[in-house]
Amino acid sequence: MDKIHIAFEQRIHLVPLERVLPSKMLTAAVTETAKYRRIAASVRELGLVEPLVVSAIKGGGAYTLLDGHVRLSALKEQGAVNARCIIADDDEAFTYNKRVNRLATIQEHYMIVRAIERGVSEDKLARALNVDVDSIRQRRDLLNGINADVAELLKDKPIGIHAFQKLRKMKPIRQLEVAELMIAANNYSSNYAKALLAMSRASDLHRPQDLKKATGLSAEQMERLEREMATANHDYKEIEASYGDDLLLLVIAAGFLERILSRPAIERFFASGHQEMLEGLQGIVAAVSLDETTAAAA
Repeated sequence: MDKIHIAFEQRIHLVPLERVLPSKMLTAAVTETAKYRRIAASVRELGLVEPLVVSAIKGGGAYTLLDGHVRLSALKEQGAVNARCIIADDDEAFTYNKRVNRLATIQEHYMIVRAIERGVSEDKLARALNVDVDSIRQRRDLLNGINADVAELLKDKPIGIHAFQKLRKMKPIRQLEVAELMIAANNYSSNYAKALLAMSRASDLHRPQDLKKATGLSAEQMERLEREMATANHDYKEIEASYGDDLLLLVIAAGFLERILSRPAIERFFASGHQEMLEGLQGIVAAVSLDETTAAAA
């Protein structure tokens, strides 16, 4: 069995920043973003948590920076002289940031709670993340009033803090229903959570009297909205149940059409007096091919 080649040296080196050469320049648009300010604040408060990734330039004593341009810029701005670096065996500009799952909101909550339990102050966390203390407290209290099963369902989903504020107004059973609807629709926005809150029955909420104030709808309008939502959910689940089989049949049919249309005699037949039908069949084949290409790219 072939041995797997390790692409990086297994120890971290302390490299002078003057010997690290960036492979691209950061634009002003990048350095003005909230993400840049957050990384710079983290470097200033906690130091370099994730080492830079560099590749040695043969015979030059210098290094090409492969990953960590924002961190390098922040270090230079703050007057750092050296940086911890991982040295790659080649100069391929491979960045594993593209293959990292970003920290979900609930995971960030757990991280903040764990840090506070270990004695890190809220002020220090706020400085490290470049946010205010109130924001840290919001993240700390994120799951207050949230059902444990709901938290488990949404633990790795890109759902924002404001959506949790809407969930918190609902009783546990309704929270679970809404979480499942968000997952099914792949929509975790605050506006979608607000819409589902508006369509909730008064009996599903902790404070039913606040529903009209939150939605601006009368009781009669709410009842009609509930009926329409129930019908939409029923239709959606029926479509979801048959989608896989329908798509499989469509792909098989499109493959058959593609083979048929590739025969010169058949293509000539359609082209001679049935051009409209030929274009329709070619459109079906092209649409399915496009869907498959998009799915592969995703």
